[in-house]
Amino acid sequence: MGVGFKKCVLAIVKNSWSQGDPRKVIYPTDSRGQFCGQAGTPLEKKPLLFYFNILKCASPLVLLEFQCPTTQLCVEKCPDRHLTLMKAKLGSNEDREYYQQYCKDGVNLTKLSPPEILKDGLCPAILMPSKAFTRRCLPALGTLKGGVVVVGNETTFTDGKGSSINATDVLEASKKSNVVVEARQVAMRIFEDYTQSWHWILLGLVIAMLVSFIFIVLLRFLAGIMVWVMIVLVILVIGYGIFHCYMEFASLKGEPGSDVTIRDLGLQTDFSVYLQIRQTWLAFMIILAIVEVIIILLLIFLRKRIMIAIALIKEASRAVGHVMSSLFYPLVTFALLAVVIAYWAITAVFLSTSNEQVYKVFNNSECEYSRETCDPQTFNTSNASAQCPDAECLFAFYGGETYYHKYLILFQFYNVFLFFWCANFVTALGQVTLSGAFASYYWAFKKPDDIPSYPIFSSLGRALRYHTGSLAFGSLILSIVQVIRVLLEYLDQKLKGAQNKFAKFMLSCMKCCFWCLEKCIKFLNRNAYIMIAIYGKSFCPSAHDAFFLLMRNIIRVAVLDKVTDFLLFLGKLLIVGIVGIFSFFFFSGRIRAIEDAAPSLNYYWVPILTVVVGSYLIAHGFFSVYAMCVDTLFLCFCEDLERNDGSPERPYYMSPELHEILSKTKSLEEDRDGVVWRIGSR
Repeated sequence: MGVGFKKCVLAIVKNSWSQGDPRKVIYPTDSRGQFCGQAGTPLEKKPLLFYFNILKCASPLVLLEFQCPTTQLCVEKCPDRHLTLMKAKLGSNEDREYYQQYCKDGVNLTKLSPPEILKDGLCPAILMPSKAFTRRCLPALGTLKGGVVVVGNETTFTDGKGSSINATDVLEASKKSNVVVEARQVAMRIFEDYTQSWHWILLGLVIAMLVSFIFIVLLRFLAGIMVWVMIVLVILVIGYGIFHCYMEFASLKGEPGSDVTIRDLGLQTDFSVYLQIRQTWLAFMIILAIVEVIIILLLIFLRKRIMIAIALIKEASRAVGHVMSSLFYPLVTFALLAVVIAYWAITAVFLSTSNEQVYKVFNNSECEYSRETCDPQTFNTSNASAQCPDAECLFAFYGGETYYHKYLILFQFYNVFLFFWCANFVTALGQVTLSGAFASYYWAFKKPDDIPSYPIFSSLGRALRYHTGSLAFGSLILSIVQVIRVLLEYLDQKLKGAQNKFAKFMLSCMKCCFWCLEKCIKFLNRNAYIMIAIYGKSFCPSAHDAFFLLMRNIIRVAVLDKVTDFLLFLGKLLIVGIVGIFSFFFFSGRIRAIEDAAPSLNYYWVPILTVVVGSYLIAHGFFSVYAMCVDTLFLCFCEDLERNDGSPERPYYMSPELHEILSKTKSLEEDRDGVVWRIGSR
């Protein structure tokens, strides 16, 4: 990395971590931008946000700026009764003290008249029964028989200014204010589920790790049997999934509301609702049936190639057996990726919260200063206050006018680019390390006597000492393509409302092209890293040699390499399926024996999905050792064929078993060429 690049990285980290404030993600803020309920501040005992006039949240401004145009105050608890300012003024001391806690600091209800209080916006005109919802006081809405909306058992009430308010209007305002916190509501429920089930999720991931490790060890000693067991179990697991979906689909027949379509149901925050309709289970059943049919057809058409691929997996098992430490290297990759993800996430949070408080003019009548920025300290003496008597200077959002704030989105993209680069570098380091260890096994003429004592450590040392530049360069190329894909997705989101069909078509074409380019670069990089581990050349010559070596053996790539990848993918699918089924029955409380042990959750799919995704990543990590071993042996095998001829002067380094695989692939090539020749002669 160059000096300029390092300075740029350090500058972004310094600015984001010094100016960022993660509290903005956790705490609601009042009209002055102060955090409600933050420990160590005067508002520590006031964790809830109260709106002076919730009806103003029905304004379209909420959807534009995610801010209700009314004064917002941090309070200790939400109002629990209906009370107007006039009643509190004329009522008992208890009413005045109760009302005063929802006014701005320093307001004395006994000295000021209600018109003065309302004119200066010191107190709300009315209090209504409210409940705390995601740290915000929203009206305690309910419905009576017939669908009549009530607030605190009242359908209408006065607003303290002589007008009457319908509870339905309050409902609409609450919905609009809820737009601001709807996503946070779901996020908080998901976070609550994680706090309740994290130890069970951890146990599920540990089980997935043990199952993966046991499967890999068994594959080492019983490769042929385990592959066939794996194929049969995958078919059975998916078949059981189809059967279960059908039983759920049949059990909902005749149930009230089960025939509602997903489109009619719309987007619901309670995702368990979707499991109560038949169409959801029908969709699951169709998807699983399609996957099952595809796998069975592939197994039928690739049956000859599968036998050859099994033989190659057996050879890879021997290599793994001589380099057993390679099974534990994925733990190193996981740890390094965890560090990279943590750095990216923390920097992203600090960047997104490094904005300053922005205040804007909010008013009810016509005003030329409306929605302009303002300073709350000098607002009362400004022209805006003089020309617009009903205007207020309220906290609007976090932003800024400096160059740093203007280009904050670029810093976020740069942070994403750094994440991709570092993650790809860690992956590349693992690939070079494993391929170097397995290459040392292949090119050992007398196995295992000529294999180094610690092949993984030796290969890792060579990669860090000699090849960091090549790894960084290969990772850079891939990261640039990935960032371009992110930019295209960002543009796609921004242009969703556009009506230009040509622009949408071009954007879709570019997304497709860069997706294909990313896959190609990943494939080339992987094989280039293998050649780097074998010969120690730089990235570009290694990529050139690997590409043309593969092109000269393109048939063998199709026969051996890709079919082996398909079999290993079935292994990952099997582990995910087994762990996923057991986690589904556990978290949904369907196992009677341990029903009481299952945690009570808002969305039981949250830990299930986490366990499934985590199981796939764990299985991918362990199976990547075999995949890397197969790819390395394959390239070494192709190189061995071109360099040697099997004579005493130039003997093959491959084992007799691997030479037998070569004979089978040759016969497949000859059969294919014969078919092509016969078709051509006709």
